[in-house]
Amino acid sequence: MKSLEISEVAKRSGLPASTLRYYESLGLIESTGRHGLKRLFHPSVLERLDIISLSRWAGFSLEEVGDWFGRDGKVSINKAQLAQKADEVEKRAAQMRALSKIIRHTSQCPKNNHLECENFRKLMKIARRYRPRKAN
Repeated sequence: MKSLEISEVAKRSGLPASTLRYYESLGLIESTGRHGLKRLFHPSVLERLDIISLSRWAGFSLEEVGDWFGRDGKVSINKAQLAQKADEVEKRAAQMRALSKIIRHTSQCPKNNHLECENFRKLMKIARRYRPRKAN
């Protein structure tokens, strides 16, 4: 397969060349050489960039993602990490549903002062569960 210049990888992936260079400095992707001053990449780098983007969207750190890539170029995603991340996402989704209820109720509450609304006060108590805690 024909190597891709960094500008082509940037165009196809939607990532700026600066991000590609940064990922390369972290060892997440690897250039195969140069054409003049331009880095060259194997076309399979696009698939690796998709994995990085998907994992970042899911909330994984670049360090965690880097652990998935072997020196042999193979990807080995830690299934226990995925399960834990799924649990975190579900918890966050529940928090977002609760927040949505609060916002929806507040937008439709007939009371002029929301603090006089019994339902709003109940929702405020629920929101306490999601308040950030101070570390001891």
